[in-house]
Amino acid sequence: MAKEIQTFIKLQVKGGQANPAPPIGPALGSKGVNIMEFCKRFNAVSQDRIGKVLPVVITVYTDKSFDFIVKTPPVHALLMEYTKKTAGSAEPNRKKVGTVSKDIIEKIAKEKMPDLNCFTLESAMSMVAGSAKSAGFNVEGYSK
Repeated sequence: MAKEIQTFIKLQVKGGQANPAPPIGPALGSKGVNIMEFCKRFNAVSQDRIGKVLPVVITVYTDKSFDFIVKTPPVHALLMEYTKKTAGSAEPNRKKVGTVSKDIIEKIAKEKMPDLNCFTLESAMSMVAGSAKSAGFNVEGYSK
């Protein structure tokens, strides 16, 4: 018989660096989840992506057990990684922080494809290009 779900918890945690300090400890502790067990399991799963920000969705069951799904890094984090920038623009419509090529947009779209709600690479690229524009990047070679 399937377990009854109590709640879902969504967090963004650096890969391989989960610890009981905020925000993880208070978020899990308030739901009665074993914080150290989560930290150990998450660090083991994300060992190959140390330092990258990873969204995680934790399913908490009524018996206080849990499962979690680790997703791909956010588009903004991937943009910063590929362009070697530290931050986006505070005024993206006025001040641009750099330029992103169509190749980078395509790489990010392919990496994010499992977590996006689209079916084609073109629509995924459109989403990534929109995020790049919102972060203050000029997108070259991509007209949409």
